[in-house]
Amino acid sequence: MKLNCLIIDDEPIARKLLQEYIEETDFLNLVGTAENPLKAAGLISQLEIDLIFLDINMPKMNGLDFLRSSVNLPMVIMTTAYGQYALDGFEMAVVDYLVKPFSLERFLKATQKALELKSLKEKKAVYNNGEPDHFFVKCDGKIEKIVYAELNYIEAMANYLTLYTDGGKFVVYLTIKGILEKLPADKFMQVHKSHIVNMNKVQTIEGNMLRMGGVKITVGLNYQEEVMNRLLKDRYIKR
Repeated sequence: MKLNCLIIDDEPIARKLLQEYIEETDFLNLVGTAENPLKAAGLISQLEIDLIFLDINMPKMNGLDFLRSSVNLPMVIMTTAYGQYALDGFEMAVVDYLVKPFSLERFLKATQKALELKSLKEKKAVYNNGEPDHFFVKCDGKIEKIVYAELNYIEAMANYLTLYTDGGKFVVYLTIKGILEKLPADKFMQVHKSHIVNMNKVQTIEGNMLRMGGVKITVGLNYQEEVMNRLLKDRYIKR
């Protein structure tokens, strides 16, 4: 699982440090930066953002006013040189409050808390829907539990499949047709004769390639129209 992050801070040095910390953290992905909340508003509406790093003392609109005036924001971690506003931040349900200058260790503690919150929300959503969040496969003589949300993509090779998950890869003796029967059709899609992807994991489309983290998967010619229609129709990507 990765968290898509947005930095809102008017200080270039502060933005640079946060960017470096994010790049050092494997479960974080920086999708944008903004000098103030007004410039960030458009990014928040356009991008899939899980976590905002929000400064307080900024021109035009400070971070606390931005929190008070906003609805349905992603998770927020406050990043400021002013420790006296911590209570205000926590009253508005921020994930954590980092006082500048903060170490990478303190940064990791705060972001780990955000990751755990996202995981809990996803598990709660699955539970409330009354739908299973996993399936089982036989691998190396054992029965392995595969959680849908942690399954990134599947690659077919000869008479077996490799399942690539957040926790590693599993080789199973199933066909593409057989594995598709185990997967929820609203989350997974065959994009090539040898690949199935978790549509929620797609980050970028480059021509006929889907990028998922550091992996690029080719969309087969016979699947391209259906894949694009699905991505746009279900708002996995925006026009």
